[in-house]
Amino acid sequence: MSLLSDLINLNLSDHTNKIIAEYIWIGGSGMDLRSKARTLPGPVSDPSKLPKWNYDGSSTGQAPGEDSEVILYPQAIFRDPFRRGNNILVMCDAYTPAGEPIPTNKRHNAAKVFSNPEVAKEEPWYGIEQEYTLLQKDVKWPLGWPAGGYPGPQGPYYCGIGADKAFGRDIVDSHYKACLYAGINISGINGEVMPGQWEFQVGPAVGISAGDELWVARYILERIAEIAGVVVSFDPKPIQGDWNGAGAHTNYSTKSMRNDGGYEIIKKAIAKLQLRHKEHIAAYGEGNERRLTGRHETADINTFKWGVADRGASVRVGRDTEKDGKGYFEDRRPASNMDPYTVTSMIAETTILHKD
Repeated sequence: MSLLSDLINLNLSDHTNKIIAEYIWIGGSGMDLRSKARTLPGPVSDPSKLPKWNYDGSSTGQAPGEDSEVILYPQAIFRDPFRRGNNILVMCDAYTPAGEPIPTNKRHNAAKVFSNPEVAKEEPWYGIEQEYTLLQKDVKWPLGWPAGGYPGPQGPYYCGIGADKAFGRDIVDSHYKACLYAGINISGINGEVMPGQWEFQVGPAVGISAGDELWVARYILERIAEIAGVVVSFDPKPIQGDWNGAGAHTNYSTKSMRNDGGYEIIKKAIAKLQLRHKEHIAAYGEGNERRLTGRHETADINTFKWGVADRGASVRVGRDTEKDGKGYFEDRRPASNMDPYTVTSMIAETTILHKD
């Protein structure tokens, strides 16, 4: 008699050419990921060869009940670390039956920015530092924290080890390996300042792929946490008081910034970001005002400042970039619940397309 685990781990490729494709999309809140699976006749590696699909948008807050059909357009393919074999994860964006992007489809506009010839020739690179908090499922309190109480103050938890400092490492390491298996360019992980909070980094990724990879990395994390019976929170300030919030610091460079003399291009780009500070803040995640207070390694939400090696700045430039005269900078303002399509394309639009 087969066990459930035996059936879950069946290798389909031994018996059929058919594969399972898990179509992933973003729901009506802009942060809730949804997915459903379909059978395909054989392996597929090009998203343009995948069929479009539909779903009930009235059940995701994206369409009225009397006209509920929303169409999924496959955009990026990743290996499926859960089913393995030739099975795939498919990142999609969503459209009306008439072919218009629905309001929550932020990828469509981002793709327009990244396909602009001026942007494309600059080959924008991104590295996104995604912070998140693991919560106990039944009480929605950080993993490892005493029920209804608090652990010792911050200090020993950042990159810490030990059963009294690191909570949820099995989830974190499983996620790390699953992302590598999937083909996501995940570049590292670490424990964060607040206990129960972790970070993973995606990148360097070019243009629209940064958003695709971060969304699928989030999807994989949520699926692993589901198996573990733990909740993932992307709230930018999950615990009030003297505890660090959660951000999605976005590292960025263009070809001009990476070449000799790039530091001057970086400084001009930062000046452009300062001019559009309010517009960026408005698009950088909900609840960010609870995080950007001027404390806990943040700049005040109403103030723009930049500096070299300054983690209390809106934008930080690394010492190596200053020394080498070229490189990248880090926009520290995005919240952990930001939409990477919006943030990455907005940075490119402001720094490359926006004229002084």
